[in-house]
Amino acid sequence: MARAGWRKPETHTRLPDLVSAGLLAQVFPPGVVDGVIAECGRTEQRNRSLPARTMAYFAMGLALHSEGSYLDVLSLMTDGLAWAGAADEPVGLPSKSAIFQARERLGAEPVKALFDQVARPLAKPDTPGSWLAGRRLVAIDGTTLDVADTVANDEFFGRPGVSKGERSAFPQARLVALAECGTHAIFDAELGPYGTSELALSKVLVDRLEPGMVLLADRGFTGIALWKQASGTGADLIWRAKNNVTPRHLETLDDGSWLGELRANNARLKTEHVVVRVVDYEIDDGRTEGALGPFRLFTTILDPAEATAVDLASAYAQRWEIESVFDELKTHQRGPKTVLRSKSPELVQQEIWGHLCCHFAIRTLMLAAAHDAAVDPDRVSFVAALRITRRSLSQARGFPPSGL
Repeated sequence: MARAGWRKPETHTRLPDLVSAGLLAQVFPPGVVDGVIAECGRTEQRNRSLPARTMAYFAMGLALHSEGSYLDVLSLMTDGLAWAGAADEPVGLPSKSAIFQARERLGAEPVKALFDQVARPLAKPDTPGSWLAGRRLVAIDGTTLDVADTVANDEFFGRPGVSKGERSAFPQARLVALAECGTHAIFDAELGPYGTSELALSKVLVDRLEPGMVLLADRGFTGIALWKQASGTGADLIWRAKNNVTPRHLETLDDGSWLGELRANNARLKTEHVVVRVVDYEIDDGRTEGALGPFRLFTTILDPAEATAVDLASAYAQRWEIESVFDELKTHQRGPKTVLRSKSPELVQQEIWGHLCCHFAIRTLMLAAAHDAAVDPDRVSFVAALRITRRSLSQARGFPPSGL
């Protein structure tokens, strides 16, 4: 899924050298930012103290310093970006009101477009945990994010109900994402109000899968319509089956898996159907009494010579990596139980896309460091990388990055 404008950072340097004031400018180059702003019609007609380019980086800076004030974050971003050659030297900091107005002028569209243009799968051919039978392992899942409790946010996003007819304390935005299992890079996503189901957002997202990918999904996504839509892209699928879905048996294969006919409705009716390979298994992890399961997987990889039943079950275990991705994004980068600060739906979406851009930047540089050290990216701590990023950004002038 190559996208124009992205460039790989230098890999011969250590993580502290890579993750520095130039992090955002290196992964999201100023020329790409300017191009996206122009395409979205946000280019300024006159010079402003807070140009659109600065505010695009500021949206990412708010994610990097989720607990910082507007003025603190802008100071860190403008100093660091000016030093890295991505912005002019700041003359003075404007008021909080001016920053808010500049955020509104930019809106959410350019930050989303920036993520769409730059974010992509990152795994190299030798990246551990990233491949099955030459196919790139990716996972889909959804989560929710608490947003500021304002009338505008409540009307746009809505909020879940709780016990005794009450409602939750905060409105919530829903996020469904595609993440690469081996690198934890979120490379595509869709946002919506809480009332928009994961399935509805997934229907938009799976259309952007590509041949050479194998999509892992939990049983909440299993349905013949979405299955056909996702497999129609040329990507392969390994999805856990719902307990009440049983294909009609066609043939048992040499490795114990079997081919089945999956129909949309009652199997006795002449309804549209697809052929899937079914893998039934249990897990003995040595820690619990008895085996875990049973588990049932459906896959489009029909030939055991390409991937055995054991290969498929092992690959499906990588689906849990996207749960770790959401933990990185929500618990560590955003902060545990932290509510997004933006008071309007447009700026909430800008803030979320800023978080996704920031996470992608950190994961890009973590992969470069892991590859340089010849280690599994899972062994590089996201928390440590985030801490180094925050510290080095605030100390930019004394901590020069290599390759800028």
